[in-house]
Amino acid sequence: MAKIAMLGAGSLVFCKTLMSDFLSTPALANSEYRLMAPSHARLDKMEAFVKRMIKDNGVQASVVATTDRRAALKGADYVVVMIQAGGVEEFRQDYEIPLKYGVDQCIGDTLGPGGVFRALRHIPALLEIANDMRALCPNALLFNYANPMAMCCWALGRVPGLQFVGLCHGVQTTMDLIASYVGVPKEEIDFLAAGINHMA
Repeated sequence: MAKIAMLGAGSLVFCKTLMSDFLSTPALANSEYRLMAPSHARLDKMEAFVKRMIKDNGVQASVVATTDRRAALKGADYVVVMIQAGGVEEFRQDYEIPLKYGVDQCIGDTLGPGGVFRALRHIPALLEIANDMRALCPNALLFNYANPMAMCCWALGRVPGLQFVGLCHGVQTTMDLIASYVGVPKEEIDFLAAGINHMA
């Protein structure tokens, strides 16, 4: 039975997508999901959603919700990070400030000024998580979904002994788009994506 800490579970869209994938993966049967967010406003909705998914689909899994990051991490086997440090207001500045000075970028997920702003918020938060992991679940594997991916993973790579990988759920969306562009069912397309997303 895997213990999976989901940090940033207040992300109603992102966490739902990941939980749908996890709960439909046979290898993760009987896992314990620890949903963590800094406040109950969205966390309680996500907990109710996951419990309903488990019940409606007859999945063997359990879920707990907490606002205590250390409680979520204690003894975890896997840590999924999908944080948005600063919330929507800070996120908006990632593209509004550069645009004011003539730099038109759609989002601060990669490099450029918006990416630097976002990295300055996310890296300290990620390093706090990594340090908690060293104390509470030193053998856990961290799956980072926090952007800007390249800069965040660079920072995580400087933490001694931390096992981590940077991932993006956008690959599946890209596959859907490519299939629609070429008019071919996505099941018939061979697609390999590695190392190209969020890099430039």
